[in-house]
Amino acid sequence: MAMQDSIPRERLTGPLRRESVKKNVAAIHVSGKLTLLQRKLSNVLLLNAYDTLISQPKHRIDARTLCLMIGYNSNDLDTLRDALRGLAETVAEWDMLDEKGRQEWGVSSLLAYAKLKAGVCEYAYSPALAEKLHDPKVFALINLNIQRRFTSGHGLALYENCYRFVRTGSTGWWEVEIFRRLMGVDDSAYYETFKHLNAKVIKPAVEEVNRTSNIEITPELRKTGRAVSHIRFRIKENKQLAMFDIDDGAAVRASGTYGRLIAQGVSDRLARQWIQEHGEEEVGRKLDYVSGQANVRSPVGYLRAALEGNFEPPVAEAPSEEAREAAARRAEAAAKKAAEEDARLAERDARRRRYEAVEAAAGRRNPTQRDSDRRLFMSRLEGELEREDFRRFGWKSALNASAIFAFWEEMQPGLFDAVEAG
Repeated sequence: MAMQDSIPRERLTGPLRRESVKKNVAAIHVSGKLTLLQRKLSNVLLLNAYDTLISQPKHRIDARTLCLMIGYNSNDLDTLRDALRGLAETVAEWDMLDEKGRQEWGVSSLLAYAKLKAGVCEYAYSPALAEKLHDPKVFALINLNIQRRFTSGHGLALYENCYRFVRTGSTGWWEVEIFRRLMGVDDSAYYETFKHLNAKVIKPAVEEVNRTSNIEITPELRKTGRAVSHIRFRIKENKQLAMFDIDDGAAVRASGTYGRLIAQGVSDRLARQWIQEHGEEEVGRKLDYVSGQANVRSPVGYLRAALEGNFEPPVAEAPSEEAREAAARRAEAAAKKAAEEDARLAERDARRRRYEAVEAAAGRRNPTQRDSDRRLFMSRLEGELEREDFRRFGWKSALNASAIFAFWEEMQPGLFDAVEAG
């Protein structure tokens, strides 16, 4: 299984070109029992079907595209079948007011049926659930590029339940019993003890939401007597991940300047960032200049240097040959510097993704295996400094990065293949 940071939009058509999906609040509340893969699958299927959710009884999507959008690049269709089976076997329950203010309760399987045939996934919702999922009055926007970054079902469930309150800044108080239900652990006696719920569900999920998504959340507790009875989450936007804003950038992508940037080899994310930071006119002016230069080895690096102010397009007066050569040398040096910076950022990003792969692999091990893994790795460390760093930071130890990656590559060959390919 390989996780990707973004969905190649050129591979998608129709409603799949949108990056966010309307998700009915009721559906979010009852989907806590889903695994991470099932939760992502549920969102993508809804996105694909949304425009015809009421008008068509069944929907289709290419199976490979489906795997791509949920970040599952394997040809192992058994896993996809299991995930679809889980959606068909999961019961959705809603309890809400209708348009006349009357209480309405209902229950349905999340999928009425699903089948895979000739590389195509066909599926359907029950009419009652389709009506609820399509209701525009109460919904949250779930960004598919964000959901692909999650590696735990609890983290994604918490994100979905918190994001719809981002404008109010708080979820409001939930009874702990309701929160356990939202996280899908209400049938586990182990999590009836708040200490266990906090250590195994709340803290890891909060950490992943804050590290992965476009919001930052802080839990607050309320007690009745000595026992924790309620929980709420304070919510604010994560400025460091503004690139994942729910606005899918449709207006920016429709501009001619955006198209020219893409034609030059600039990535979708970078193109939108430059247009938002510098404005279409300025980016277009620098594009005109860069496009008119001969023998430019790295147009993207050259353009980056121009936008960052390392040099300016020449004024109307024609420069001398000496001036042109000097400008070319400066541009070449700037492009080289930009290319080196790109390589450094790429390596840092690959390192981050390797750490994420290790974290996910360790999380899939049971407690006994995890303890054994740590002891085995610790026994291989020679210096006390390295051992102390590992005691403090575990698999996130920067001092032991190379040793950690080598250890997990040995434990699970091919674990980092997707990281290296990306």
